[in-house]
Amino acid sequence: MSRLDLHDTIRAVVYSDGVLRVLDQRELPFVETQLECHDAGEVAEAIRLLVVRGAPAIGIAAAWGAVLEARLLQAAGSAVTQAALESALVRLNAARPTAVNLAWALARMRAVLARAPADPLAALEAEARAIQDEDLAANRHMGELGAAFLANGSGVLTHCNTGSLATAGFGTALGVIRAGYAKGKIEQVYAGETRPWLQGARLTMWELGRDRIPVKLIADSAASHLMRSGAVQWVIVGADRIAANGDTANKIGTYQLAIAARRHAVKFMVVAPWSTVDMATRQGSDIEIELRDPGELLSIAGKRTVVEGADAWNPVFDVTPAELIDVIVTERGAIERPDESAMRRLAGQS
Repeated sequence: MSRLDLHDTIRAVVYSDGVLRVLDQRELPFVETQLECHDAGEVAEAIRLLVVRGAPAIGIAAAWGAVLEARLLQAAGSAVTQAALESALVRLNAARPTAVNLAWALARMRAVLARAPADPLAALEAEARAIQDEDLAANRHMGELGAAFLANGSGVLTHCNTGSLATAGFGTALGVIRAGYAKGKIEQVYAGETRPWLQGARLTMWELGRDRIPVKLIADSAASHLMRSGAVQWVIVGADRIAANGDTANKIGTYQLAIAARRHAVKFMVVAPWSTVDMATRQGSDIEIELRDPGELLSIAGKRTVVEGADAWNPVFDVTPAELIDVIVTERGAIERPDESAMRRLAGQS
């Protein structure tokens, strides 16, 4: 087993024999349980409820949701066509609005059906498998590309969870961290807690601790103080959508990290597969930002922490302008000082 394999031991989405099993991330880190999905509706609900989360992972899950629905059609003796699957595809697509990977994966499944294959179910299964396998390969490659920017002995800060739980495996930003640690370039990782769902505290700490990568948890509000101390040289985050000019939507709190990083001369890296890049969205202000139930902010682990009658505003993503990003890493390559012309060159549009 290679050093990389030692730091890649988790799979959050597994399909087998007509059942999609997803690791229930609401229960981590104390309970490891799998939720079984048998149709597209159950997959959509798992995405909406954050049982499965992370832009690449929800795209993968949605692709398998289309397969599950196709299996039900075939079992009922109905033709597996785009028209027959469309309502299920629409429901899957509506589960989360900000991450572009969801629509991207479903577009690939629609394209399979548009070709009218002789065995549409087999073709859909092959496409879903390809989406999952391609993501894992992309993550491994991005890990290598991103790690090349790190100096030996670096300290890094990450936000939310961008590891195996959010992808097919290895991770995006955590993939760079895994590769950097395996190469001896990272001395210490710091993870922000990431309110309100505490993905950093619950999930990133669990992943990196399980894979024996040194990590310390910080309160979200401690990030600027940490940067000023000189303990970190890079902030490394993932993305849910990257616009054509390099503006990046990611978990709420990312924007303020980028501002603080620029103030303290800390480098800022975004790591995401090309499927997260939306060249049809010109700039970050055009990205729809998901607002979730205000009640998520009013309690922790089901216990209310705010006075009755209080209200809250709960956007779950924000947009970091491209000018605050030092490098965007994709499997196609790395873009330093991203802007629209650099993005279009990598997209092959210049």
